[in-house]
Amino acid sequence: MARAAVTTLRDVEVLGIPSGERERLPAGSWLVVQQSLGGQFTAMVERGGLVRIDGADADALGPEYEEEVRRAREERAGAAEGPFDEQKVWEALGQVYDPEIPASIVELGLVYLVAAEPVEGGHRVAVKMTLTAPGCGMGPVLAQDVQNKLISLEPIDEANVELVWDPPWNQGMMTEAAKLQLGLM
Repeated sequence: MARAAVTTLRDVEVLGIPSGERERLPAGSWLVVQQSLGGQFTAMVERGGLVRIDGADADALGPEYEEEVRRAREERAGAAEGPFDEQKVWEALGQVYDPEIPASIVELGLVYLVAAEPVEGGHRVAVKMTLTAPGCGMGPVLAQDVQNKLISLEPIDEANVELVWDPPWNQGMMTEAAKLQLGLM
């Protein structure tokens, strides 16, 4: 459903991109959905900036967006069950998307480390990741997205996400698939 013009059906809280600052769009605001990935929506607002709309607010965009979020949740629900599996952790991280670039944080090479250890009743997972630009205000938002995705997996009881800047990210860290998708090959 990318690149679809919509008018918001109700007031909706959004995050400015790349600032990460919260703002409110009133009902009737015109926007163009640029990408719909990982249960989040990136849209260009009438004044020209980008915002991220959480999947929980898909109803503000219309029923077709709510349906898209519902389908994505159902797909993820099955993957979240069962014994601990590091592959499931990587798959969950692959569902976290940069709001400006239509690629996951895994495809972009932003995840530097995933470590897991058993704890009473489950597992603790630690992730070290970076951003494409150190000054990006979306860093805490992406870190929270990662933590939320991991906590939704069974049997992960704790997820710690650390933003690191060494080594600095560069386009060479991207997967071949991401480079191809973004026209860099």
